[in-house]
Amino acid sequence: MQQVLLFVLLGLGSGALIAGIALAVVLTYRGSGIINLATGAIAMLSGYAYWSLKTGEYGGVHFATAPALLLTLLITLAIGVLIEFVAFRPLRTASPLAKLVSSLGVLLVAQASMLLAFGTDQKPQPSILPQGTVKVFGNTVPEDRFILAGIVVGIAIVLAVLYRWTRFGLATRAASENELNAQIAGLSANQLSLGNTLLASVVAGGVGVLAASVTQLDTVSLPLQVVPALAAALLARLTSFGIACAAGLGIGILNSLIDYFSTKSWFPTDQGVPLPGTKELIAFLIIVLAMFLRGAALPGRGELVEQRLPEVPRPNRLAAPAIGFALVCAVALVVLPFDFRQALVNTLIGTVMALSLVVITGFVGQISVVQLSLAGASGFVVSHMAVDAGIGFPLAPICGSIMAVTLGLLTAVSALRVRGVSLAVVTLGAAVAIVNFGFINSTWGGGDTGSPVPEPHLFGLDLGPRSAFRGLDGSLPSPVFGWVALGVTVVMCLFVAAIRRGNLGERMLAVRSNERAAAAAAVNVRNVKLLAFGISSFIAGVAGSLYAYNFGSVSADRFDAVTALALIAFAYAGGITLVSGAVFAGLISTEGLVPHALDKWFGINGNWFLLFGGVILLFTLIQHPEGVAGAFYKRLHRSRRPGGRGERGSLFTAKTPAPTAAAER
Repeated sequence: MQQVLLFVLLGLGSGALIAGIALAVVLTYRGSGIINLATGAIAMLSGYAYWSLKTGEYGGVHFATAPALLLTLLITLAIGVLIEFVAFRPLRTASPLAKLVSSLGVLLVAQASMLLAFGTDQKPQPSILPQGTVKVFGNTVPEDRFILAGIVVGIAIVLAVLYRWTRFGLATRAASENELNAQIAGLSANQLSLGNTLLASVVAGGVGVLAASVTQLDTVSLPLQVVPALAAALLARLTSFGIACAAGLGIGILNSLIDYFSTKSWFPTDQGVPLPGTKELIAFLIIVLAMFLRGAALPGRGELVEQRLPEVPRPNRLAAPAIGFALVCAVALVVLPFDFRQALVNTLIGTVMALSLVVITGFVGQISVVQLSLAGASGFVVSHMAVDAGIGFPLAPICGSIMAVTLGLLTAVSALRVRGVSLAVVTLGAAVAIVNFGFINSTWGGGDTGSPVPEPHLFGLDLGPRSAFRGLDGSLPSPVFGWVALGVTVVMCLFVAAIRRGNLGERMLAVRSNERAAAAAAVNVRNVKLLAFGISSFIAGVAGSLYAYNFGSVSADRFDAVTALALIAFAYAGGITLVSGAVFAGLISTEGLVPHALDKWFGINGNWFLLFGGVILLFTLIQHPEGVAGAFYKRLHRSRRPGGRGERGSLFTAKTPAPTAAAER
């Protein structure tokens, strides 16, 4: 019992970090209606700023603690102002998906900039809080745990008082209830949003600096603390500072108890070590529980305008574009040098992955972050069936897709209860849990080294990247596997286009537009959602099998949450409602043709491209919310209207109305 008490007290430190980020999430949501997935990244930026000032990393000046803290606070405020004016304010009247993706853009920019500035090594964060110990019921506990927890509890009390009895807090509450009436009453939604964003930045940044003794300073640990923080914020219905603080502390204590229980003989093990990913799995289960029990009661905001996703044009002609695309790629796979050939194969697989997002998000409006994890599950099934059971192509990929569909349908259970950005939170938790609990596990995943995947063979023919037939340069990878990936990509593109053209596509769009209206029109909303999740999961599973064969192995790092968020960002930038948008997303996806070309010709490596991608994503969201492909379609369609030059040759006929987003003034 004494040991249990000790770990409960030790958990106050990590719990305070989670609670602090949860408070910042609640602040941002109350101020601007955005669930800011970059809140943990703000804590990371402040941590790096303080570390640089203390160690003299830049400029050679070693600041004392007080000046370094003051300068870090000013830097954090500047970051908050930048985020508000660049990412949040221009999208204040955009769809919830656009707002969510804008926070993804901030996250990508923050991570990439820190990777470029400080590399991947962990930095020893200088501690600010006292490092002494105290005796509690016979246990020796670091006193900074109590101080940090006390600071966060104090912040929660101050925020609760601020929002209960001050004009600023009352005005924020009024604007979040009904933005239109708040403006009529003379309140400025922009100023309120700015004030709350700055408060959230200070809270997250301050906790990020103070929590040096309980976390690592790198580009992954602090940003991903947003997942358990979201669980705490959801339990608080994104409104209560007290519940968010208590839930965050509770999750930290629970994680600490898991550390203690993992030392016991009865705790499940994997290859002799405690089962990995247990904390992430519990965070996900808490999110699911919170959304399932309280999802319908989560507060909505009285928005100023009607918000819609980009329009979904109906493709009319499929054969000619498909044949042309296939011929060009088939020839390119032979004539291109080996590195560009590999990049083209990566582009094709990235296109298939993006197509799964087109179905689930573009057609049905369900924001799913778990698609890449479903692909990973399929890849690991392919690997284990081949290595452990001797079952190869094509039965293994089929089983992999079945696994992806099964997991996708389990995720869909949450979608029956919640939607929109709430579902994004659930699937983000699922993505982190699947990677840490499933993929890192040595038994059913790949452990730290990954799991091998043998070449696919059919009727004695080698269809893999090491096939005997090489391109004009005689190097690997073989064009044969590229043709396989090309064939799969073309079939998937036609499949998704056919869905949009058919009755199922119309029902999906009806559900996306208004679920109640769709139900009134005899559309079975539940079945449409389940079908959409099943189809998108199947497509993701196919992409996962291609991933596995392409790289000859599967490992957890290829399917982590950050990569999944980047995939969504690229898909949205390309045009998340269009098949052509998926093709564009494949071009700019990780290790695709565009990143490879920029790296080879201009020396812009992966981290620079990640930074570039985040900036381009924010620019696209503001200037062309329908994505690059959508903007191209609108320009082409506009030029072919009656009176235009190309009326008779239009490629698409749009049945869905353009997003009006008309302001009710």
